[in-house]
Amino acid sequence: MRLLPLLVALAAALPAAADEPAPKRAAPKYETRANHDPDGIGKFYMGREIARVMGYGGASWLERPERVKEEEPAKLIEALAVRPGMTVADVGAGSGYHAFLMAPLVGDTGGVIASDIQPEMLELITERAKKQGVKNVRTVRGTETDPKLPAGGVDLILLVDVYHEFSHPFEMAEKMVAALKPGGRLVFVEFRLEDAKVPIKLVHKMTERQVVREMEAFAELEHTRTVGSLPWQHVVIFTKRAPKK
Repeated sequence: MRLLPLLVALAAALPAAADEPAPKRAAPKYETRANHDPDGIGKFYMGREIARVMGYGGASWLERPERVKEEEPAKLIEALAVRPGMTVADVGAGSGYHAFLMAPLVGDTGGVIASDIQPEMLELITERAKKQGVKNVRTVRGTETDPKLPAGGVDLILLVDVYHEFSHPFEMAEKMVAALKPGGRLVFVEFRLEDAKVPIKLVHKMTERQVVREMEAFAELEHTRTVGSLPWQHVVIFTKRAPKK
């Protein structure tokens, strides 16, 4: 009979244990190498060299007319399945090329957050929104470790040809995962390193496997789909799992 009170006490303790916060992730180990690609910064993450950031001077390249044929952004937007009322974030938004493609799709009840670390890029977006009368795109100035998105408030985070330039990819991914709603998606669009015919510098390309490997650090994410129908890029999609009840 003495065993019964002990079992009751153990059972009462179980819910409290389940509510304990998950252990903090171990900080990543970045590596610096003296000999590296001249288009990289000499900093490596999981064997991948981080590329130099394309500065404000490259804004015209982002808006080049040839981009429609070379990248077929309409196929990307279709694959994203953006719906009215969604909150979407374009991280590393640059000139806002994709932010303005998504704005009509989220409608008046949704919104687009354009995040970038370069104030000149954000100014371009603000000026374009004002000129075109677009009211559902807002800009946010992020940092090298934080895109400054609302915690648990975003349905879709899009990164187009930019993740490979993040100087702190782990920290940025950690913040983006925290910003996603349960069921929200984190989408990487990267030039295919697997394809030698893609005319982009090596450190500005990534393999699908490398993207998946780097996101394996986040148990909340599930690799749900990779879209391979774009001419030069693959679209690697992760979904945030709902918390266990």
